[in-house]
Amino acid sequence: MGPRGTAQPGDKSLPRPPGPGAGSEAFPSWPWADAPLASPCPGSGLLQKKTLVPGQGVDTRPRRGQDVTIRLKATLEDGSVVEENPALTFTLGDCDVLQALDLCVQLLEMGETALIVSDAKYCYGAQGRSPDVPPNAALTLEVELLAARDAPDLELLSGKEKIELANRKRERGNFFYQQADYVLAINSYDIALKVIGSSSKVDFSPDEEAELLDVKVKCLNNLAASQLKLDHYEAALKSCNLVLEHQPGNIKALFRKGKVLAQQGEYREAIPILKAALKLEPSNKTIHAELSKLVKKHADQKNVETEMYRKMLGNPSAAGAPGKCKDKLPWRLRTMDVTVFTFSEREDWSVLGESESFSVMLREVDNDMDLDYSNLAVTRG
Repeated sequence: MGPRGTAQPGDKSLPRPPGPGAGSEAFPSWPWADAPLASPCPGSGLLQKKTLVPGQGVDTRPRRGQDVTIRLKATLEDGSVVEENPALTFTLGDCDVLQALDLCVQLLEMGETALIVSDAKYCYGAQGRSPDVPPNAALTLEVELLAARDAPDLELLSGKEKIELANRKRERGNFFYQQADYVLAINSYDIALKVIGSSSKVDFSPDEEAELLDVKVKCLNNLAASQLKLDHYEAALKSCNLVLEHQPGNIKALFRKGKVLAQQGEYREAIPILKAALKLEPSNKTIHAELSKLVKKHADQKNVETEMYRKMLGNPSAAGAPGKCKDKLPWRLRTMDVTVFTFSEREDWSVLGESESFSVMLREVDNDMDLDYSNLAVTRG
């Protein structure tokens, strides 16, 4: 293997198709097409295609977004057949199938039959597919392009059709989530939500409307879980809030919102949200554990702040935080040596003369705080 694991010419570690070897009558020299794949690593040898039966020309290649139908036969390196489908239909580019298929079918001409050898990265990855595909297994895919047509107009779908389509996209997102591929999971959930949110020229029954809302809530909850895995906290918070707009008592959304706020250090906001979730499901051990952890972190945070205030005030006997502000806004204190500053309406600082400014500063802040102002500056946090 070459640098960073890339394959080099003549590399014998590359996966080979089952059947006769190179130089045989079936595959005279096995001239793999290092085609310009829409792949993260073109030319790396991880994804290769060979035409077995030519198609009807490059003009007949399918486009992303079209629904394509293929004949598929998938085998392991030892020749074991793990999947066979005479007419598999999916939307090209939506990650509805193995990435190896999504990438390579775009290069097939109508009627073409090709052999695709794919690394596990573009198939079932490190997890494999129980019970027939082992972890990190390369696959050989024999594919024939049978048909390609424009995807149906979302506005013309019936309620039942829209529900089925959205559920297929959601389930694909669940597959990627289980594979720990959270980026592709988010992509699938986004597509499902796009289907659900599309305008319609068809009237839906109340039951269909309710079922669509149920699918939407599931997608948003799973989307938030995926975003949380990637530390996309603001996006996850938005997804949770969208769920809670429809279902204020949704336990998963409350729990994940609490986790997001906790990750952002907002313990005071997170704790009551988790308490609300626990009240709805008192036996949930996961919520119990998360809440206990947050209560401890919040207590530790308050102790640190109290000690900081004590040191800043130079008063060892002060056990609590500084006096409360009438406007409920947090304050922090900072000792100054020479110059005294005052807080302006523009939320910046302006330097005042030493002799006159000190009494002015006291008059401005004395209404809000009861502190010793000797050699002290006050800023809003």
